[in-house]
Amino acid sequence: MKKIIITFIIMMLLLGCNNQNVFDLETFEQDRVIKIADEYLKAEPITITNFIAERSTGGVHDYYSEGDYWWPNPEDPTGPYIRKDGLTNPDNFVAHRKAMRRFSIIVPALVAAYKITGDEKYAEQAVKHLNAWFVNPDSKMNPNLLYAQAISGKVAGRGIGIIDTIHLVEVAQAIIVLEKKRFLSFGDALPIKQWFEEYLKWLVTSDFGIEERDNGNNHSTCWVMQAGMYAKLVNNEAVLIECREIYKHLILQRQVEADGSFPLELKRTKPYGYSLFNLDAMVMVCAILTDGTNNMWQFATEDGKNIKDAMEFMYPYIKDKSKWPYKKDVMYFDQWPVRQPSLLFAGFAFKESKYIELWKTLNPDPTEEEIIRNFPIRQPVLWI
Repeated sequence: MKKIIITFIIMMLLLGCNNQNVFDLETFEQDRVIKIADEYLKAEPITITNFIAERSTGGVHDYYSEGDYWWPNPEDPTGPYIRKDGLTNPDNFVAHRKAMRRFSIIVPALVAAYKITGDEKYAEQAVKHLNAWFVNPDSKMNPNLLYAQAISGKVAGRGIGIIDTIHLVEVAQAIIVLEKKRFLSFGDALPIKQWFEEYLKWLVTSDFGIEERDNGNNHSTCWVMQAGMYAKLVNNEAVLIECREIYKHLILQRQVEADGSFPLELKRTKPYGYSLFNLDAMVMVCAILTDGTNNMWQFATEDGKNIKDAMEFMYPYIKDKSKWPYKKDVMYFDQWPVRQPSLLFAGFAFKESKYIELWKTLNPDPTEEEIIRNFPIRQPVLWI
């Protein structure tokens, strides 16, 4: 009898170790979140209208960026740019990107602090920024990316530039939190959500949007992450259904190998960083598209491909990058990994404590611009 009792106690302890509900995320994140949010309580909104993009063919309200890996041709300095994969051109126009990233850091941090503390000063400041970007006619951004990731001498904009707005995904989640907390009234939320409705329509119907959806690598994953999130915000069930089908039959099927790796990312010049980035985006797709009826976490293709295998493939290399068996990234290899959201979200979804414990040890607030660019989910308190 004594042996049975001891065995039972051991089993309960083991089960307790795998029960992720024991981990209080808000308590763990509280000091970090409030410290960041306090820094932004007096920060004034800065939108794209604060910066004139001289090389853009669009207007003052049109977002503009330039292709990262495109450079002047040394054999034809005034001619069309040429591509150098993985090597970022430091002379690109980046002011709009930086403004959007700043916005995407400020609003989620403020709303996360509001969720934790209940102090409305954080929410009030967040709404000030939301209105500047999406409502105020003098400062708002047009709901499209016609001029994103342009290439000098080639194109005024590209569908591939849609990846720039991955930084609005967590902003959209922050809006949902403000609505659930009843801080945003229907009337106050309406014009903000109308912006996202217009942008979502452009994403799913424009030539650029369709091109990005069908790109095939992390760009397709990020399209689904964005379209799914914005559809969730504006209650567009048709787009949510479409996103689930794309994830099941295109993203998993075409991007994930049987061993869980991402071959399209591994062949790039930044295989480690891009594999981390694609995994984070794919995990967020599962988090966004899962509801009471649809469980993306448990879905597997007919030949067995699934998100858990992708997590298991990358986990050892997040834990110990020195074991990475592929070539090193041409840039920023030493700056990865950071506090990858895939670890936390998959940790909760699969009740996998090793993911969460590793997540706790990693840097939550990187300062390198290239890392921030590929790290759009920074405030998990908003999601879990």
